[in-house]
Amino acid sequence: MEQSILLEICVFNVATAIAAANAGADRLELCENYANGGTTPSYGYLKTIREKIAIPVFPMIRPRGGDYFHSADEIAIIKKDILLCKELGFDGVVFGLLNQDGTIDKDNTARLVEAAYPLEVSFHRAFDRCKDPLEALEILIEAGCTRVLTSGQEPKVTDGLGLVKKMVDQANDRIIILPGSGLNSSNVQQIIDSTGVTEVHTSARIRLPSTTLFRNEKMPEDFDIDYVDVEEIKRIKQIIQ
Repeated sequence: MEQSILLEICVFNVATAIAAANAGADRLELCENYANGGTTPSYGYLKTIREKIAIPVFPMIRPRGGDYFHSADEIAIIKKDILLCKELGFDGVVFGLLNQDGTIDKDNTARLVEAAYPLEVSFHRAFDRCKDPLEALEILIEAGCTRVLTSGQEPKVTDGLGLVKKMVDQANDRIIILPGSGLNSSNVQQIIDSTGVTEVHTSARIRLPSTTLFRNEKMPEDFDIDYVDVEEIKRIKQIIQ
């Protein structure tokens, strides 16, 4: 019997989260600030999602955009946000810490995994900025991470499939390798077949025009709203089932 593939959708607001869950997502990665690569959702956002969404949800825990080297104060913030997510009843959290030399921040990662327990921990695409990915993978396994989100250290995962396959082989079921970035219904089967992954990740992101009726023309702003392509989620689900 073939193993079913799990579909994680990355979402950036409440409406998108609800739409993605209704379209058949198996799990949500919950973020704010797409333009910054994702930051920690607000308390109100977290609480509303927990009340409205029944499928597993993993909030992103990242106090700011920019690099992935965090100060002691920022590590303390990350820990507090992890504990809040645990208190609110989430199923997992997503974070990623690097040292300034491009290695994994092993000690803080292990401490935060311990603080998150029994929640699952996904190490996000900070991994794709690290110096030695195969060495880093062993560090994440030792630290107790559940999975690592990666595009194989390329901007698009379709260009990093060789590394993703190496990671799956090296992981040997000790950690889940979650491919993402550029994954869609036209390439998801190729990604699965060539790497042997058991979970896939995408935002299926589209932009919706704002419904606001008045705009001050002297204030040029992008009022469009991040949303999710419901039909694309359904297409991916149909393929991976």
